[in-house]
Amino acid sequence: MNRRGILTLVTCVLASSLAFIDSSVVNVGLPAIGRSMDAGHSGLQWLIGGYLLPLSALLLLGGSLGDRFGRRRMLVLGILMFGVASVVCGLAPNLETLIAARFAQGVGAAFLMPNSLAILGVTFEGERRGRAIGIWAAAGAATGAGGPILGGWLIDSFSWRMIFFINIPLASAAIYLALRNVQADALRVGTFALDWPGALLVTIGLGAVTWALIGVTGPQGWSSEGVVGLAVGGLLLLTFIVWERHKGESAMMPLTLFGSSDFIGLTLLTFLLYGALGCLLVLLPYVLIVAGHYSSTQAGAALLPLPLVLAVISPWLGSLAGRFGTRLFLIIGPSVVAVGFLLMLRMGADVDYWSQVMPALGVIALGMSFVVAPLTTAIFASVDKKHTGSASGLNNAIARTGGLVGTAVLGQVLVYQGESLTRGFHGAVIVAACVCLAAGACALLVHSDSGRHQL
Repeated sequence: MNRRGILTLVTCVLASSLAFIDSSVVNVGLPAIGRSMDAGHSGLQWLIGGYLLPLSALLLLGGSLGDRFGRRRMLVLGILMFGVASVVCGLAPNLETLIAARFAQGVGAAFLMPNSLAILGVTFEGERRGRAIGIWAAAGAATGAGGPILGGWLIDSFSWRMIFFINIPLASAAIYLALRNVQADALRVGTFALDWPGALLVTIGLGAVTWALIGVTGPQGWSSEGVVGLAVGGLLLLTFIVWERHKGESAMMPLTLFGSSDFIGLTLLTFLLYGALGCLLVLLPYVLIVAGHYSSTQAGAALLPLPLVLAVISPWLGSLAGRFGTRLFLIIGPSVVAVGFLLMLRMGADVDYWSQVMPALGVIALGMSFVVAPLTTAIFASVDKKHTGSASGLNNAIARTGGLVGTAVLGQVLVYQGESLTRGFHGAVIVAACVCLAAGACALLVHSDSGRHQL
């Protein structure tokens, strides 16, 4: 790996870390924000969903815009939007402003995430690509789960508002490095017409579905507005599929991708596994703080096994997947994660970290190490280079939508207090374990040599 390659990797890691840090830090800050702004269950759900909604809905567009207008250009734009929105979050005078700024953060993240990964996809090849993606995944996980330690300390020592201001130096450094070290893409005006109707249909459709999933998780359960939103979103997504079929290979997301059992299996695995993981990252810090009486700093530090194990193992496994294929990794990983979720059933009303929490998180992290880099490697191997941005956007959109669905369906646990909170958490981890086993079964659709050839 030459100097430019190393600096490109550092830039992409730093940029994507913004999105990873922000989501995990806010999870730790939910109780403090709820007390400060008198936010109930619905408000807390919108703090998470307000970020995930545009992130889920616009990732496909963000990847396609990178393919069309240049990945570096869209990466810098996304970082800039994210940084400005972070300032607004830190200064927000009320809950409504905070949620709106979180929405803007999600838009910025939707532009920067797929393009940071797509830049790696076109910069490296073969085993070096697998290793680069493994480093990207490990570093992103490390900052995403290490951020809550700093964020928890800032909350305990100063204010929850400080957790948003830590994004400013990161965003500034990422923009500087991107402009200095990432090779600019040429505008593809004549050879690549952006599929604006498809982008509009999938954006509004996914937005309606995610809005409905957030809206139906209040104390009253399903609402009439949620049902309507789900129906409208589903209709728009079906229309999107019909439109993309009409566009053929010029579509934003060519449906020929779904003619492969590899791609179908990878998409289902991503949705299910990241849905379970997203639920965990929201519920566990909340349970530790509310039921276990942990401080915000302690709750943030409790997540350390995730980044530590990923940082050590993920690059190595990413390299192996680039050489030997991904199927076995993708079968083993989700099954190990399921075991980790079941170990959390040992958590009682008095939560003991060393005997109850840490072993479970260690097993979950080990299982995710088998999946993160090999999964991304397999996704890239299933498309040609001109669609790497769209493929990256789709894979990230599926992952974030899975996290949103998991949080929306199981987020009802946030309503409970005392022993009911512990029982609700136990029910959530049982569901999550079953979902992980289903994700492992989806890997059976993936061919053993996936990751070593292109479709």
